[in-house]
Amino acid sequence: MNCKINRNAAKVLKQMLESEEAEGKMVRVYVTLEHGDHAHYDVKLDRPTNHDEIVKTDKGIDVLLDKREPFLDGVWIKYFYVPQAGFEITNSSTIHHHH
Repeated sequence: MNCKINRNAAKVLKQMLESEEAEGKMVRVYVTLEHGDHAHYDVKLDRPTNHDEIVKTDKGIDVLLDKREPFLDGVWIKYFYVPQAGFEITNSSTIHHHH
């Protein structure tokens, strides 16, 4: 499985991982909603399970992806500060639109 992270997202994710409640946890990307040919995603801190693949990224952050979920392979985690601060997670191997 593959996952990319932009520089802003790496900075925010590293801050999340350095917080006290993050102890022993990793970054997880998960599907919040599926629409047939595409999905919506979110990110949280979580512990690995038997169904996860730990994906190494070029930003030095390991990401948990559930191997049973095909929409997760190829996700790209981006973080933008404008127009409002927040993550945008897309997957170029599936059709997506912005909200």
